Amino acid sequence: MPTISMFFGIIIRMYFSPKEHEPPHFHVYYQDNKAIIDIEKCEIIQGSLPARQKKLVLAWTEIHREELYADWELCKNGEEPYKIEPLR
Repeated sequence: MPTISMFFGIIIRMYFSPKEHEPPHFHVYYQDNKAIIDIEKCEIIQGSLPARQKKLVLAWTEIHREELYADWELCKNGEEPYKIEPLR
């Protein structure tokens, strides 16, 4: 599962496999916390993050939604996703 972005200790990854399940989503890792974020709804659908990191990730998702959808399409086709700019 390639890392598509990293910022403030947060790692964003997306599986690339033709069998990847809907809805479009990505995986977030922060210390011992893990979460799955629904790109369309911009919300955690599984797992949890500390409040501050959750706000950062959801803000980043809003900013990069189009790029995340493009990466999701690549992943569904078994292709590696592109890197996405981190929050600064």
